Amino acid sequence: MDEELTDGYHEPCPQCLSVDWGVSDAGQFFCRFCHNVIERVLLYEDAELLSTSSRVSSLSRASIKKRRELHRNWIVIEGFQFVLLHQAEALVSMGVCSQFKDDILYNFWKRYLQATNQAYTRAPLCYGEVEAVSDFTSESECPSELSFQSEPSLRGRRKRTASGSSGSVVSSGSMDGSSYSKRKSGDFMTMPRTLALCYLALLWVREGITLSDLLRFASEKHLPYINVHEYFPEEMTVFGRDCQYFKVESIPSYSHVHKDILKLARIMKLPAFPPVTPDCLLHPSLLSLRYLVELNLPDELHHWLCKVIKQANMAEQALLTFDYSKRPIGTSHFSYDLQACALIIVTMKLLFRLDDSKEWKLSKIADFADPDAKQYSLAFWHTTMHKALVLARKREKLHTANQQWKSSKPFILSERNKSVFLKRRRVVEYLQTRFQKLSGQAVETEPTKPSSFIFLWGDGEDSDGPSLHCQKLDCNLKKRRQTQLCANKKYWHPLLRPCNPTVCGDHFAEVEPTLPRMYVWLLDLFSFLLRVSSSLMHEEVLKVERRFFKGQAVQGTNKRTTKIKQNGKPKKK
Repeated sequence: MDEELTDGYHEPCPQCLSVDWGVSDAGQFFCRFCHNVIERVLLYEDAELLSTSSRVSSLSRASIKKRRELHRNWIVIEGFQFVLLHQAEALVSMGVCSQFKDDILYNFWKRYLQATNQAYTRAPLCYGEVEAVSDFTSESECPSELSFQSEPSLRGRRKRTASGSSGSVVSSGSMDGSSYSKRKSGDFMTMPRTLALCYLALLWVREGITLSDLLRFASEKHLPYINVHEYFPEEMTVFGRDCQYFKVESIPSYSHVHKDILKLARIMKLPAFPPVTPDCLLHPSLLSLRYLVELNLPDELHHWLCKVIKQANMAEQALLTFDYSKRPIGTSHFSYDLQACALIIVTMKLLFRLDDSKEWKLSKIADFADPDAKQYSLAFWHTTMHKALVLARKREKLHTANQQWKSSKPFILSERNKSVFLKRRRVVEYLQTRFQKLSGQAVETEPTKPSSFIFLWGDGEDSDGPSLHCQKLDCNLKKRRQTQLCANKKYWHPLLRPCNPTVCGDHFAEVEPTLPRMYVWLLDLFSFLLRVSSSLMHEEVLKVERRFFKGQAVQGTNKRTTKIKQNGKPKKK
């Protein structure tokens, strides 16, 4: 049977030089002696027998010539521009204003290229092995203009080897792939910095998307980030050294992108951003309300949270508005999601103390109250929230396991290993096809729409539990002269003296065993919500407490109890 199918093909095997060909079920030619699979396939008349992804015609001279004609030379910065373009279009499709893409992000990108001397300048830097012959502008021979409104400009250039003579053997698909990372440290673009640049543009237009939301959208593939080279046109060949710039297999951490935001602001020398006013979605009073709804906490808690904001003077525009010129002093804050969640934790400590004792006593009082009064019980909320948290982590783990992390368009690291790479890919695709035929056709699930909420509360079948938003806090309060005061009279906190970051590191691992378990669980809950570490969340709580207690340092013990003076400043016990 195979002799009839392979009739007319008598080329020797490139691996063992034997002429003994067979045809697999997928129509691919393989050597019977060494089992080497070549790129020649048998073209079936029935399109269902062979998928489009695995149908590869024999490499004739005409196809090679056509492939060379399709290829266009490009530089690495054009690849990042293409990534930013698709990320901007994805954010606009989520509801971000069109001004974000056409004006803000484009101007930031232009400012970055000018500051790093890569474009939009009369004397752009040289690209190492590249001799640029570009028609970006009529004033300069080097690339000085990049169009962000459409796909990256791909102009004809000549590749040169290190000796300066023309050559066909290259180490990357781009013109400057081997020299791009050798520039001044901290100035070249990376994939995490594309997210940082998008967040800076979102911050300028004061959109309600926080940094944690942006990272979650990238993880759920609503935002192009993982395997982003699949969006590249055929003219842009990602090969060799290019892989280290565009190959990403994980989402960067919150702290990593946070540092990149500061670096980009330093490079671009950004001016003060538009002020964060009380009607802005990033203001702590509005953003904290969103997280109260997310975590099924009572609406009355927002009233006390606003008091904490006022007491700590955290509603000042000078503190909330991002201004890089004030960053060395540490007076500018743009981690709005961390700040809002830390304010919620401090407010809950004020009302329930969270010392593994007082909150359960207050919960017993609420449990024995009149059921029609709908009194809020922290114990019942903890039980409901803990079940929802366990289910949410299982859903996230299952979603991560079901995701197709490997790209359908593999990276080719070197020309020497190209045949081995493609062979392994064909074997994997063939095994997947055979397994699907044996197990039945897999049901394709519709992609979920991006949402800022993880939990769903209510009486529906898909809800994570009953809604507690309308419950009252009367059992946790007391009245005095027609004024509601906290039933809790004490507030505990660790040492509030700030450490020198150049000398001290993270102390959360040291103090975590001494902290109340309810407080640690609350840190873990918010850490899952924002996809940050518990130590980062704990440090943000300490920042709020330092401002709430007017920055007074506490000496001596690792844990301090402060007596709260109602309607006034707190006093040290």
